[in-house]
Amino acid sequence: MATDWLGSIVSINCGDSLGVYQGRVSAVDQVSQTISLTRPFHNGVKCLVPEVTFRAGDIMELRILEIPGPGENQHFGDLHQTELGPSGIGYQVGINQNGTGRLVKKPTSSSSAPQNIPKRTDVKSQDAAVSPQQQQCSKSYVDRHMEPLSQSKSFRRRHNSWSSSSRHPNQATPKKSGLKNGQMKNKDDECFGDDIEEIPDTDFDFEGNLALFDKAAVFEEIDTYERRSGTRSRGIPNERPARYRHDENILESEPIVYRRITVPHNVSKEFCTDSGLVVPSVSYELHKKLLSVAEKHGLTLERRLEMTGVCASQMALTLLGGPNRLNPKNVHQRPTVALLCGPHVKGAQGISCGRHLANHDVQVILFLPNFVKMLESITNELSLFSKTQGLQVSSLKDLPTSPVDLVINCLDCPENAFLRDQPWYKAAVAWANQNRAPVLSIDPPVHEVEQGIDAKWSLALGLPLPLGEHAGRVYLCDIGIPQQVFQEVGINYHSPFGCKFVIPLHSA
Repeated sequence: MATDWLGSIVSINCGDSLGVYQGRVSAVDQVSQTISLTRPFHNGVKCLVPEVTFRAGDIMELRILEIPGPGENQHFGDLHQTELGPSGIGYQVGINQNGTGRLVKKPTSSSSAPQNIPKRTDVKSQDAAVSPQQQQCSKSYVDRHMEPLSQSKSFRRRHNSWSSSSRHPNQATPKKSGLKNGQMKNKDDECFGDDIEEIPDTDFDFEGNLALFDKAAVFEEIDTYERRSGTRSRGIPNERPARYRHDENILESEPIVYRRITVPHNVSKEFCTDSGLVVPSVSYELHKKLLSVAEKHGLTLERRLEMTGVCASQMALTLLGGPNRLNPKNVHQRPTVALLCGPHVKGAQGISCGRHLANHDVQVILFLPNFVKMLESITNELSLFSKTQGLQVSSLKDLPTSPVDLVINCLDCPENAFLRDQPWYKAAVAWANQNRAPVLSIDPPVHEVEQGIDAKWSLALGLPLPLGEHAGRVYLCDIGIPQQVFQEVGINYHSPFGCKFVIPLHSA
């Protein structure tokens, strides 16, 4: 009867909208199909009202957490009654939307009257309080009433989800029956019941276990099977698949020709690019003839000086650190470049390079000795350089005593070899060697004797000269000479620059 459950502590799941309530049953009304809880908790938080009432249609699951002993529910008074089912420990009632009660959990007593059952303080004491006759009677009752319900897939699915979601984190998990506890204990003993002293102290022999697997024999067996069956599902172990770069075509159209430049005379030295193209060196006479023919076709000296200055300045900016050094955050670390120029065309090329460096916020110090008469190309370049923030000096005493970031050498010229004997030239060479800064030579000549300033990098124009080891690492820049101009001087030429104007060369 309904009065048998008064005072029981229950948990009522009303779905996602209303949540889960826990409390002690204070009233059950069979006529209006309602149940009331006193001192309720909503989702683990104590409610502000002393009592709440639920309709049968709002209840999705009802779990009995604790049943009071005899005499504990007498103080609730006369109440309306409803038949919920036989009393017992761990009894669970699920109520669907139409208010029909369904038995979910197996009862431990078949009597409808309250039994003298101790509180759920000890599982062993509860197991001892239930006789075998009561268990058999309860089993027959549940099998008779619950078999149609247990076959419902929707009931099993909803029951499993409610059982896992309706329990609050602070709510104690209801203890299982003694039979299942005994089964779980036996399984725990089988899995974790080994004596600690029986654990072996020796480590696992990985090398010995790995030696049992003959990898070569297994691969040989697989290869034999694939040869017999005519199938090939993988590559040979020693065969590596071809790998391609992101800019390399995987379709071979024509054989690659690496020697695309040929010169009319015997080559004393050859270079190669990063992509493997062969770049032969030319003599000073052929190089001079090439520039003369290009000037006749419209590539004037002024154009050549400008192109050389742009390429040399781009290379110098890269050597100075590029964007890592030249950015607005490093205004306090402006690089300093010392430019050593002679009174000839090579010097004019250096002045053009210094003008472009000064335009890129580089501190440029230009050294040029005083002469009574200067070349027109030098005068024009000096006029443009004076409009920048660069500093021009004519005395070596005005050069910085501390090391600079880069020294650009434009002192030498094959047509003015006598300048090597001048005092200012020797003093400039001594200053460069004492400053210990890296040196970049622009269009250096080929010297039969040892050069005074050893360069770390050298920049050649158009085609390289047969430079020696004193020139350092050789770079080649494109100054805009057309292909037919090369053919006119007897050079079969195909551009090795690709997408760049300055490329590195390696000794072949």
